[in-house]
Amino acid sequence: MDRGNQSVVSEFVLLGLDNSQNTQILLFIIFLVLYLVIGSGNTAIMILIITDPHLHSPMYFLLANLSFVDLWLSSVSTPKMITDFLRVNKTISFGGCMSQIFFAHFIAASEMVLLVVMAYDRYVAICRPLHYSTIMSLQKCVELVLTSWAIGFVHAMSHLVVVIQLPFCGPRDIDSFFCDIPLVIKLACIDSYNLDLLMNADCGVVGVTCFVLLLISYTYILLTVRRSSASGASKALSTCSAHITVVVLLFGPCIFIYVWPLSITWLDKFLAVFYSVITPLLNPTIYTLRNKEIKSAMKRLTRYSIGSKGSIDAQKACLKHFRPATQRPAR
Repeated sequence: MDRGNQSVVSEFVLLGLDNSQNTQILLFIIFLVLYLVIGSGNTAIMILIITDPHLHSPMYFLLANLSFVDLWLSSVSTPKMITDFLRVNKTISFGGCMSQIFFAHFIAASEMVLLVVMAYDRYVAICRPLHYSTIMSLQKCVELVLTSWAIGFVHAMSHLVVVIQLPFCGPRDIDSFFCDIPLVIKLACIDSYNLDLLMNADCGVVGVTCFVLLLISYTYILLTVRRSSASGASKALSTCSAHITVVVLLFGPCIFIYVWPLSITWLDKFLAVFYSVITPLLNPTIYTLRNKEIKSAMKRLTRYSIGSKGSIDAQKACLKHFRPATQRPAR
């Protein structure tokens, strides 16, 4: 389409979550605290995995990447939403709107594929333990992570190329706190029904494919666990239950927004908040509270920090009472 056809609308208006001033102040405080917790929690996990040699394994390498993705996912729309709570005119430029669409789908699709990779890692570890170190080498893990980013990029570009060419000449109000494809398509000056179905189908291909692969992986894992010893089965189920919880938290809202849309405004807003804010918040909590090795690494880091502080204090005390001969006062 001609670029000039869409230049009529240079910005969109985000209606946000609520119009009440008192409610918006309360929401500002709540989401600011949540965003700070998301940032600190996921950053702490990445630092912990990078600095602790006991966590230098494929599973924790993938977990560090998941924390990085969650940190980025929450940063696509949450900072804009937080600042809009204090603004009267909640506008976003056309370029900013397209950027939100691109990065939201880029990161969400990458995370879905990354969860499949993590499920594959658990499948190899539990079902083919003797070949684990060979199959899940560092090079293989890096290749799988890069593949997840590549799939996410292609998925996001396939949406952006279509949406950016739509003619926008009329309404510019988006009844949400960020730009999303179904809401933006409705504002186009064309019959958007078929296009909306096509975009949802595109999202459905990625989401449903990843979900089916995850089901297959965990089915094989559970069948293998049934034939294992009681202690091995308990450890495997503990690890996989955390993965399955994260999968449900991410895929549940996405399925109801894109694959099986309900067209209920307040529910769509709730689900959008859930997968863009609550999911990145719960992921580090789930993995830290249910993972013994992560908790052990946190204890080691705490002991190391306390020990280092004590050593520094002792050195300062020694230096305070030590006076070189050259500095002694003359008689």
